[in-house]
Amino acid sequence: MLFKHIQFLVMSLTVLACQVNAQIKIAVVGKTKNDSFYEQSFYGCQAFAKQYDNLKCIYEGADDYQDVRTQVLIVKELISNGIDGLLISTTDSNYLVEGALKAAKEKGVPVITFDSDLLPEHRRYRLAYVGTNNFDFGRALAEVAKKYKKESIQTICIQSGHQTTPNLNERIRGVRYALSGGETSRLVAATGWREHPRCPLFTMGRREDALSQLLSMIKLPAPPIFLAVAGFAQFNTQYIERLSPFRTKIAMQEVVIISADTEAVQLQALAKGLSTQNIGQKPFTMGQLGAQLLYAFIVNKQRPKQQNYFLDYHFCHASNVTSCTTNHE
Repeated sequence: MLFKHIQFLVMSLTVLACQVNAQIKIAVVGKTKNDSFYEQSFYGCQAFAKQYDNLKCIYEGADDYQDVRTQVLIVKELISNGIDGLLISTTDSNYLVEGALKAAKEKGVPVITFDSDLLPEHRRYRLAYVGTNNFDFGRALAEVAKKYKKESIQTICIQSGHQTTPNLNERIRGVRYALSGGETSRLVAATGWREHPRCPLFTMGRREDALSQLLSMIKLPAPPIFLAVAGFAQFNTQYIERLSPFRTKIAMQEVVIISADTEAVQLQALAKGLSTQNIGQKPFTMGQLGAQLLYAFIVNKQRPKQQNYFLDYHFCHASNVTSCTTNHE
């Protein structure tokens, strides 16, 4: 009888130990995996996870461009493999919800969006959003562009990623709103700004396409102000080499390149005079705070107190390139 009691006690303690040491897995899924912006968010998740022995961060995403189908397949596989929480940047809201987030909700896997939120009609499938207010971010990019307006009717070319991506579309709306004086439709010269006939340009996150698009615009006899609402071309490893012939024109503001994001590779280009100005976000904090909110919900069922956790952004130019931001490794 005593042996049975001891056996039961040992089994109970073993189960309890397994429960205490059970690994909580949070998946960080960007629009693309080979992107230092999303890597920064993963590092933020890892920094938070260091506080807890039972927490592990997993990093995933489409391999090298913004593929909505691949993102959904990855999320479905993560859910099947038993993740406890999902921190995700949305490429296509409708496709993601229908293909994966409804299943996440059914299985009780909590979701926090970062960088790119779901569309308003889909937000019941996530707990909260952590990241930049993308409409305001677009307005900030436009305010930089205003400084380089030289013509009574100035031409601008906006470069984006995937046509359905919520955060990038919000940035485009913000750019147009600021330049038009309150409208979000295509700029058609009524307020001194017009969009180049070939623009917006959509890269799908493909870096070679992004760089080719940029070069085709700045080689024009009268190049438009080039405004990228994410890093795109500047993440291309050939950017510095292929932009170097335009250094003088950039210095004389005959070519103007304004870009979102301030990743290390972008700051190298800025320091070499191969970008006019960059506005950066806080991807590390997105990952850190997103993981914190998920962990609080998974462990304590504590819902985020806000629907949106908006983070600020920073302005980088040649004179402050070494001090305007910190990139984590």
